[in-house]
Amino acid sequence: MLNFGKFQDFLYRFLFENRTEILQDSEMIIKEINAFKHSHRRMRMIIGERYYEGKHDILHRKREVIGVNGDLEEVDNLPNNHIVDNQYAKMVNQKKNYLLGQPLTFKTENKQYSEALKDTFNMRFMRTMKNLLEDALNEGIGWLYIGYDEHGHLKFTKINGYEVIPLWRDTDHTELDGAIRFYPVVKFDGSDQHIVDKVEVYDSNGVYRFVLDSGRLITDEVPFEPYITVVHDDGSEECLNWVNIPLIPFKYNSKEIPLITKVKSLQDGINTILSNFQNAMEEDTRNTILVLVNYDGEKLGEFRKNLATYGAVKVKSVDGQSGDVRTLQIEVNAENYKSIVEIFKKAIIENAMGYDAKDDRMSGQPNQMNIQSMYSDIDLDANDIETEFQASFEQLLWFVDCHFANVGIGDFENEKVEVIFNRDMLLNEGEIIDNVNKSTDLSLETRLANHPWIDDVEAEIKRIKQEKQDEFDEYMSVFPGGNPPPSGASARGDPPDPNKGEGDDE
Repeated sequence: MLNFGKFQDFLYRFLFENRTEILQDSEMIIKEINAFKHSHRRMRMIIGERYYEGKHDILHRKREVIGVNGDLEEVDNLPNNHIVDNQYAKMVNQKKNYLLGQPLTFKTENKQYSEALKDTFNMRFMRTMKNLLEDALNEGIGWLYIGYDEHGHLKFTKINGYEVIPLWRDTDHTELDGAIRFYPVVKFDGSDQHIVDKVEVYDSNGVYRFVLDSGRLITDEVPFEPYITVVHDDGSEECLNWVNIPLIPFKYNSKEIPLITKVKSLQDGINTILSNFQNAMEEDTRNTILVLVNYDGEKLGEFRKNLATYGAVKVKSVDGQSGDVRTLQIEVNAENYKSIVEIFKKAIIENAMGYDAKDDRMSGQPNQMNIQSMYSDIDLDANDIETEFQASFEQLLWFVDCHFANVGIGDFENEKVEVIFNRDMLLNEGEIIDNVNKSTDLSLETRLANHPWIDDVEAEIKRIKQEKQDEFDEYMSVFPGGNPPPSGASARGDPPDPNKGEGDDE
C-alpha cells in the first residue's frame, strides 16, 4: 500500500526541484497504476461498461465441432449467429430511472438556501447525477469532481471509476487521503497519432499532472494546478485549496461490487440460447440426416466429423450386402428454447433486483398493494443505493456550502437540508388521491407531499395561497369594506330598491 506521507514528499520534490526525468520514488506511482490496470476489480468495471454497451462475450464465440481425434475444431461452414438480448442494460436503465427519473428535492426551512440549492442543482446537474448512477451500477463506484468553470461557477465533472485509484484513509472507504487518475489521450505528431497515458494526482495541495510514456513518468506541460484560482481586479492571481479533496465517491453498494457480477452468467445464457436457436433454424440441411448402411470409412472420428459438418456419410456394398439410405428427421422444438429463455429472463430480473413490467399482478386494474409488491425488490435495492448516495451528498453539500459562503450568497453551514429522491414508481393515482382527500386530519403540506400530481410542494402551496388571495381581492372589489350588500342590492353593488322596506322579504 502506498505510503501517503512519503508520496506527498515525492510530489513536492518532483514539482519544485524542477526534475523532468523520472525520480526513483516515482516508481511507486507506476506500480500503483500497473497493479490497478491488471486488477480483477478494474476488470469487473470494464466488463460492466462493455456489457451495458452491448459488447457481450457471445460476439466472439466460434462454432466448433468434434474433430477426427475427438478434439474440438473450429469450422466456418456452419451458421454462427451472435445474438445479444441486452437484459442487463434494461436492468441498469430500470434502476437509474426508478431512483433518478424525477428531479431531486432539497427540503430546508431557509428559503434563501432553498433557492440557492435549486439554482446549483439544476437539470444539468441532474443529467450528471443520472450518468453517475449509471457508472455506479456498471462499475460499482462513480466519481464526481468539483471545480470551477471560467466564469467562476461551480462545475461538476463525472470521472469513470476505472480511471481512478483511490487512496483511502480508512478501511471502510469513506475518507480520501488522495487519488491517482490515469486516462489515455490521443496525441498527434504531424499526421501520425499515438496514445499516451495522462496521470493526475490529487492531494490536499491540488492536482499534480504527469505523462506516463514508455514506462517513464515525466511532468506534463502544466505540472501543477491548485483547486481554486482567484483572479483579482488588478490581474493578480491567488491560489486557494479546499480543506477536503474535491473528489466524491458515489457507490452502488458498500462493497463497491458492480451489478454485472450478479447477472453476467445469466445474460450470457440468454445470448447463447437465442444464438443456438437461430443456428438450428438456419441449418436446414442438418434437419434431415442421411443414415447410410455400410459406412465407407475407417475411423469413427471421420464419421462424426463428416456427420457434424456435412450431415451425411458415404457407404458402400460389402460382401454382397447392399448399401442402404435411411433418413433421421430432427425437429427444432421452439417451445424448449422459449421456456429456457423465459427462465433466464426471470432469473436475471430476480438477481438484479429489478421488476417485470409484464408481471401477472399488473393485469386488469391492479391496486396499490399489487403495484408495491411488484416493485418490492427494486425498492430494497434502491434503499441501499440511496443510503450510499445520501452519504455522498453530505460531502457534496459541504463544498456547495463553502462556495455559497465564499461568493456571498450566505452562510448555511448550520442549516439542515434533506435530500429527497423522488422514485418513479407506477401508481394507482385514483386510489392515492382518494386516500389523500380523506386524510383531513393531516396538514395541507403533508397531503400535498403525498399527492401523485404534485412535484413541488412549496410551489403548490404558493399557488393555493395566491388563488385564495385573488378570490379575496375579487370579493373586496365587489363589496368594499368587506360587508355584504344591503338587502335588495345586486352583486354589482346596485343601490337597494327604495320601495322595499329594510325588513321586507324579497
